[in-house]
Amino acid sequence: MSEKQSKLSQQEQMVRGTAWLTASNLISRLLGAFYIIPWYAWMGNHGEEANALFGMGYNIYAIFLLISTAGIPVAIAKQVSKYNTLGQEETNYYLLRKILSFMMILGFVFAIIMYLGAPVLSDLSGGGSELIPVMKSLAWAVLIFPAMSVMRGFFQGFNNLKPYAMSQIAEQVIRVIWMLLTAFMIMKLGSGNYTEAVVQSTFAAFIGMIASLAVLVFFLWKEKMLFKILGKKPDTVTVDTKSIITETVKEAIPFIITGSAIQLFQIVDQFSFINVMEMFTTQSNQELKIIYAYFSSNPNKVTMILISLATAIGGAGIPLLTENFINRDQRAAARLVINNLNMLTMVLLPALMGSLVLAAPLYTLFYGAPSKVALWLFVGALLQVLFLAFYSMLAPMLQALFENRKAITYFIYGLVIKVVLQMPFIYFFHAYGPLLTTAIGLAVPIVLMFRRIQEVTHFNRKRLFKSSLLYTLMTLVMGVVVAMATWVLSLVMSPSTRIGSIIFLVIVGSLGVFVYGYLALMTRTADDLIGARADSLRRKFRLTPFK
Repeated sequence: MSEKQSKLSQQEQMVRGTAWLTASNLISRLLGAFYIIPWYAWMGNHGEEANALFGMGYNIYAIFLLISTAGIPVAIAKQVSKYNTLGQEETNYYLLRKILSFMMILGFVFAIIMYLGAPVLSDLSGGGSELIPVMKSLAWAVLIFPAMSVMRGFFQGFNNLKPYAMSQIAEQVIRVIWMLLTAFMIMKLGSGNYTEAVVQSTFAAFIGMIASLAVLVFFLWKEKMLFKILGKKPDTVTVDTKSIITETVKEAIPFIITGSAIQLFQIVDQFSFINVMEMFTTQSNQELKIIYAYFSSNPNKVTMILISLATAIGGAGIPLLTENFINRDQRAAARLVINNLNMLTMVLLPALMGSLVLAAPLYTLFYGAPSKVALWLFVGALLQVLFLAFYSMLAPMLQALFENRKAITYFIYGLVIKVVLQMPFIYFFHAYGPLLTTAIGLAVPIVLMFRRIQEVTHFNRKRLFKSSLLYTLMTLVMGVVVAMATWVLSLVMSPSTRIGSIIFLVIVGSLGVFVYGYLALMTRTADDLIGARADSLRRKFRLTPFK
């Protein structure tokens, strides 16, 4: 095979792998969003309490997963790619075996901590005795996850993303099947104990990971790598796994701290809201769990989709930002900063506006017709997305410019402000207090990070302001049209049922996409998102852009 053919083969492999990964991410997100519809319905009158317990358990679980992997899977991918390039393939197998041993120990340690610490964590959360078995069930998944994530990183290093994607799909499919099957059996055919159903739903994370692990082991066997990994150490191997682990953990710590911001802010809410409200009000623990679900657990399904969508599109140029900074191309770095922020704003604002106008049918689709309290807390959580998304964009952008220390310092400022304001805000604003403290706590690092990025890259603030103003005006126009369409449609039918909500979301949502798409093509802002395809769309629909 010629060098040209070899390069082409590698390129085709990357395209196929990327397609697999994109498909797996899409399937995972859809399953993660829509399983809640039947699950929540089967919980009956205990839907909010069940979702609150589920959300509280997963908030703690997410932190344990983040810490227990310590960024090592990414490091494995880099090391595997390095030794493949050097023609030292046997080193990869030895490296994987040693790292797997370390990660299994790490998983065991953190699983034990979470399992034994469940009563304390439950008490801090105000979840009562019902939350203890939920957290214990999630500890089993912590046991497996570090080793499983390293195996995914191993395949990623070979640029073979199909096993990675297939394991992710298997994990989500089996997890959701277990969740829905056990929820139905317990709530409809069995005892009807919602706590037991939630425990099985969180234990499903462990079942899903077993499926994922089985898929990864199968591909290792299929690729004839399994016995090489289990074999003895080759004489030619000189790699120091201890130094690799140590170096990786040191590099990963800043990313773990700043990357866990959303989870840490949610944990502050979890540890404080119910406990503080019990001090100042006469509401029962069950009532407070329901309110907690209204502002935290219930909106999360929608808000995390908005955040991940916006940051995925807006953050595409972050690796290039590092490259330009290293090459000392300040002008290119400045352009990339503006481009990233423009992309984020362009996608986030209309998506958020549409979600706010259609908040009632959106909530109804997932959880049934909302009360006034549930609906307004849902709206408040949606508004909070602005702060969550911009923080999620600016923190990695600042770290891409090698400003890790400042990124951590700014995050700590925000976290301290949230903690200090949390109790008085809960006292005065009740369930809206945590939403307000998160917004204020994140606003501080957002402003500081924005200023520091400007100091380093000297991007044009006026240019960014003008483009942001244009996106805001386009969003407002779309919002007015969508609001009018919602009002007209509500004269004919009500979005108080799931079928009605789907009709509202499809008709009004499509109109919103059409209006914003038309404005984006006419103002040429769509060119930044879809490139040359914008010109072909303008020709196709015979549109003459504004001057």
